[in-house]
Formats: sequence, structure tokens, C-alpha cells
Amino acid sequence: MQNKHLVALDRDHLIHPLVNYRAHEERGVTILESGHGAFLRDAQGNELLDAFSGLWCVNVGYGQLSVVKAAAEQMAKLPYATGYFHYGSEPAIRLAARLVELAPASLRHVYFTLGGSDANDSAIRFITHYYNSTGRPQKKQFISLERGYHGSSTQGAGLTALQVFHNNFDVPLPSQHKIPSPYPYRNSAGSDAETVIRSSVEALRAKVRELGQDNVAAFFCEPIQGSGGVIVPPKGWLKALRDTCRELDILFVVDEVITGFGRTGPMFACEAEGVEPDLMMVAKGLTAGYAPMGAVLMSDQVYQGIADGVAPGVPVGHGYTYSAHPVSAAIGLEVLRLYTEGGLLANGIAMAPHFEEGLRGLRQHPLVGEARSRGLLGALELVADKAGKTRFDPALKLSERITEAAYRNRVVFRAFGDNVLGFAPALCYTAADFELLFERLKKTLDDVLDQPEVRQALE
Repeated sequence: MQNKHLVALDRDHLIHPLVNYRAHEERGVTILESGHGAFLRDAQGNELLDAFSGLWCVNVGYGQLSVVKAAAEQMAKLPYATGYFHYGSEPAIRLAARLVELAPASLRHVYFTLGGSDANDSAIRFITHYYNSTGRPQKKQFISLERGYHGSSTQGAGLTALQVFHNNFDVPLPSQHKIPSPYPYRNSAGSDAETVIRSSVEALRAKVRELGQDNVAAFFCEPIQGSGGVIVPPKGWLKALRDTCRELDILFVVDEVITGFGRTGPMFACEAEGVEPDLMMVAKGLTAGYAPMGAVLMSDQVYQGIADGVAPGVPVGHGYTYSAHPVSAAIGLEVLRLYTEGGLLANGIAMAPHFEEGLRGLRQHPLVGEARSRGLLGALELVADKAGKTRFDPALKLSERITEAAYRNRVVFRAFGDNVLGFAPALCYTAADFELLFERLKKTLDDVLDQPEVRQALE
């Protein structure tokens, strides 16, 4: 009775992100009640293996009591402190310093946000201010990747290149431009690493020529494209794009909201190629989803340009009420300790071969066209014809069939609309957890394959 009451209240009052409102009203909410380690429990008592870390964020797993304790102690001591008017709090100051210690050497300053979307939006504002402050006001054009995701704020949604975030929102803006995704599995120029890298570099140079080098402000990219389908570029791609931006005198901005904090192996994906961005956005794994927080990490060059670009005594007019929130910062500090001293980063690296092997093992399944991963971030791409890489007819609604079958088999992951299955298991996963994941995942694929409409689509 209680659950039915909550479902009714949800239907009447709570607006959910990224759903069809009418479909949600008809379907009703799935209420999650508790979590521990890699597992969730719903309101009906079903235990679910979470293979997506909530929304790419619960990297330390559920129920980490040291994180709960850090939050409770800070909440009792000082639940809120503004960052306005030169005020601050110890956890936020220490967290900023710790992030600078861990981040690429180019990044020396930290601005805290509530999450990834407003981190991207803040980055756009900082970049605009920087060029205006340094006497280059014409540099207002932004370039990002097709299939990229940079949040759903007013401007970030325009840098995002997923149609659902554009529909009826009047984005992208005229100043926002795209170049093709590297997407090795479907790269028209070829799938080998050298070709993929070269095609991206040439596309960026061509777009900058088209717009005029003096007009381009920045290039935004994810080291691995998350919501666009877990697109894993070849190693060397990120560094090649960084070097190209240096050559073209445009800012190189890396969105590590998903890839940061051990998700791809190292603390940040940039580390794997020795890449030093001009700005980097983080969120999700920063607090492992235990409280809202994101950040923009900024080079000294950009910071000094902004700082020197305002008259003495005039503030830089950008701020959020909850920027550098002390409770979120205390959580962030403990989460970082778990990654490092607590061994979770090392465990993620040790478990990555189990994850990769499990995904690769499913390539033989009739529904699977490709398996791809880096660290504990991976995907299966489902196709109707392996040789031609032919996608399924959208009318089949295969992703919905997969999601429903997965829930019946007590496993949670992301089934994207173009039939890419995304996975982001927590860094606390054990070998036994991975064994269970791939057992339930294969059962899910087999169950869907047994559906006559799906079998017919393959034939």
C-alpha cells in the first residue's frame, strides 16, 4: 500500500529527467530503497547488481560508512558556508588543494559547482571572460564532437551533440559547432588507430579554418564519449587533439565528468597520455554520488587572464549558492582517500581485465557487433547484421526489451536508444561480482534473442 501511494505521488508531482512524461505517467516509478557494495535493493525487495554505478558516479559502491561518517561530522560541525564575500571552509580549501595535487600539472585552480552540467556551463563562461579580458573578444566559437555530451544546461546542451537534448530547446547556438566522433567501429575513414586519429585532427583543423582561427575559442571533448555510446578512441587520440589545439592557439578543454576518478584506470584519463588541458571538468566520482558536487579545474594562464581582466575591486560575476559546499567537500575528501589509501583505484585496475574479458567473450553472441572498454568503462553494440554492422529498426524498441529483460534478471546497466549497452561497474567490484554480471548479462541477451520479433529481425 505504501509503495502504491508513493508511485501515485511520484506520478502526480515529481518531474523526472530524460523520460517521456506521458510514458512515465503510464509506467510508474521504480523505487530504489537501499544499497550496499555493488548491489541495490528496490521497494519490492529485489536485489539488483548495479553495473552502471548509479549514473556513472557511485565509483566507491554503496554503503561506505566512512563517507557517511565524514558527511555527518561535517554536517554537525558546519552544514553550510558560503564562498561569497571572501568566506570559505576548511573542507573546500583542502579538497581544492588535493585535486590540484592529483590533476594534470597544468591545472592549478579549482572552481566548485554542483555537478557536471554546471561545470561545463561555468567553463564556457570562464572562457568567454578570459578572451574578453585578454583583448580577443572575437574568439566566441566553440567546437565539440558529434555524439559528445557536456551536460544539459542552457549552453552545455548545445555543446552536447545528442538530438534528444536539442529537441524544442533551441540549441545548439550559432556559436556551437561539431566535428565527427572518432567512433572506431563506425569511422568512415577506417578503424585503425592511425586513421582514426588523423581523421579527427584533420576535421578539427578544417573546422577551425572554416570558422577562422582568430574566431575560435575552444575545443571540448571527452576522453571517452560516455552518453554518446561509450566511444573509445585509440590511445594517442587525446594527445593528438591537445597538440592540434596548441598549434591552432585554441583552448583545449577536457570533460572528465564520467572518466575521472579511476573510471578508466588512472585517477584521470588524461594521465594515460600525459595530456595537460587548459580546463578540465569533473563531477560524479568526485563525491561518488554521495552528495552533489562538480568542479572546473583551470590552468594558471586562464586564471591570471581572468584575474587581470577586471578593474580593481570589481568582482568576477559568476557564482553559485552551493559552490564549495562544506559537506560535499568533506565527502569528496573521504572519497579521494578511499581511491588512494583505501585501495579502490588499485582494485579497479586489477579488476579491469575481468571486465574486458567478459565483454569480449560476448562478441560471439548473435546480437553483439562489438565490445569495447577501457578500465571499468565499456559497452556492447548490438547489430542486426554483424558483417554489415546494420542497426536494428528503431520500431523494434530493442533497448526497451533489453532493459526490461535485464531488470527481470536483476542487473542494471544503460541501454541507449541506438542499442549500445553501457557499463560502468563500481571500483569495489570483485571477481565474483564480475562473474555474476556476465552470467546475468548473457541470460538477458539470450532472453531477448528468444523473442520472435528479435529473431526475425536477425534473419
